[in-house]
Amino acid sequence: MNIHEYQAKALLGEFGVPISKGFPVLRPDDADAAVKALPGPVWVVKSQIHAGGRGKGKFKEASAGDKGGVRIAKSPQEVKDYVKQMLGATLVTVQTGAHGKQVNRLYIEEGSDIDKEFYLSLLVNRETSEVSFVVSTEGGVNIEDVAHNTPEKIVSFSVDPATGIMGHHGRTVAKALNLSGDLAKQAEKLTTQLYSAFVAKDMAMLEINPLVVTKQGQLRVLDAKVAFDDNALFRHPEVVALRDETEEDAKEIEASKYDLNYVALDGNIGCMVNGAGLAMATMDIIKLYGMAPANFLDVGGGASKDKVAAAFKIITADPNVKGILVNIFGGIMKCDVIAEGVVAAVKDVGLTVPLVVRLEGTNVEQGKKIIRESGLNVVPADNLDDAAQKIVNAVKKG
Repeated sequence: MNIHEYQAKALLGEFGVPISKGFPVLRPDDADAAVKALPGPVWVVKSQIHAGGRGKGKFKEASAGDKGGVRIAKSPQEVKDYVKQMLGATLVTVQTGAHGKQVNRLYIEEGSDIDKEFYLSLLVNRETSEVSFVVSTEGGVNIEDVAHNTPEKIVSFSVDPATGIMGHHGRTVAKALNLSGDLAKQAEKLTTQLYSAFVAKDMAMLEINPLVVTKQGQLRVLDAKVAFDDNALFRHPEVVALRDETEEDAKEIEASKYDLNYVALDGNIGCMVNGAGLAMATMDIIKLYGMAPANFLDVGGGASKDKVAAAFKIITADPNVKGILVNIFGGIMKCDVIAEGVVAAVKDVGLTVPLVVRLEGTNVEQGKKIIRESGLNVVPADNLDDAAQKIVNAVKKG
């Protein structure tokens, strides 16, 4: 689960992290109160969407202007003008795709007198089961470019969960950023604060880009991106309350209600598979035969009939889906349960596109019998290669 920048900063502020003062804006009238509460003479108006590259993004609407999704205002009137232009407009960035995202929230923040910009992030290192820091003096740019062009400018290290954060970790961050004196002490303190927030809130990622040094000699978090471990959200109702469903695909929201692993994609062949690895293989072979998957969907190893039916309905709700491939290798997941769920869903919502079903494993004969006796117009497949070719050909014939 992701949250907006202003929400991330408010959360980090609870742990003492130095942030700039700012106020969210959900409607144009909110701008007046924000301007009055911030001293100026410079304000920053930031689009709040769950995507990076906002500063270099472009709005689809000509009325929104061409200054990107993050703008510097030098008067109260300019702040209000930007708010009217940006709020409700569609911002296209390198991460949104060509369709862009509608800007439903803005964040008005006091300007910062920047001297230096750094990059700092925390994430879970799945190989070591530790929280890792990634630090670079090259802030304000894509860290991927830094990693590719000048990898020596990136310093990374992990924190042993048995000891937790310690003084030498903060000193490592300060050294990596070439900070000394009071700034080094600030970096050490910030390292502890960020780690504490990361662990306490079960974050999956915390990215600060940029972390800045102001000309007044203060470290400050100028931007923050936070993602949480979905499996730990039950422990954090205060985090769940921050969820902005307008930033998420409606089908993904529906899937989350049934604990389905679903991600919407841009293709036109819907996929229902059990197991992430098999799902990836299914998507790859669809691409191999010249088409693209409309989704990633892993129903899991212990799905019920109702869960399978819900998954099928989510797939068919996508207007881009021109064909469906069900690919189940039954281990814990029984083929007859999958078959019952598919039949129930089809009888409920109907079937207007080709459907290819490949079943193998536990109770496979019972599953095939259920499909065969259902009276549905379903194309059976003997293996994954056969299934992929059949669904691609069926969609092409259209």
